[in-house]
Amino acid sequence: MFGGMKRNPAPTLAVLAATGSLLMFGPPSGSADAAAACAGRPVKTVGFSTGELRLYKGNGYACAVTEAKSPGPRRQMSVTIQARGGAPAGDSGAYTQRAGPVTVHAGNRCVRATGSISGSSAETGWVC
Repeated sequence: MFGGMKRNPAPTLAVLAATGSLLMFGPPSGSADAAAACAGRPVKTVGFSTGELRLYKGNGYACAVTEAKSPGPRRQMSVTIQARGGAPAGDSGAYTQRAGPVTVHAGNRCVRATGSISGSSAETGWVC
């Protein structure tokens, strides 16, 4: 070692391991308020009075998220996504900012999504 200094590799290895797992597996799941936005390219955004429904596609998957116009107190939010011929997947609960993201395997199939915040809702229709 130069200058007689020794470094403990444990902190560096821990950061590398955490970064590697984040890159491989994505952000940890849990509260939708802490979830990151969807991966892929945005294909459709539908605005409604209390927020937006966003649909993304990429690498054979489709993802949807319902985002509030302004974060605030917890209120009922939901998002549902479905690939044509597949079962719908969704997220629903009392959130402050967003419901989702929710991802389904879409391949080359059309997908549709619905979202709602406090009774106001939107849908994308089939997006191919």
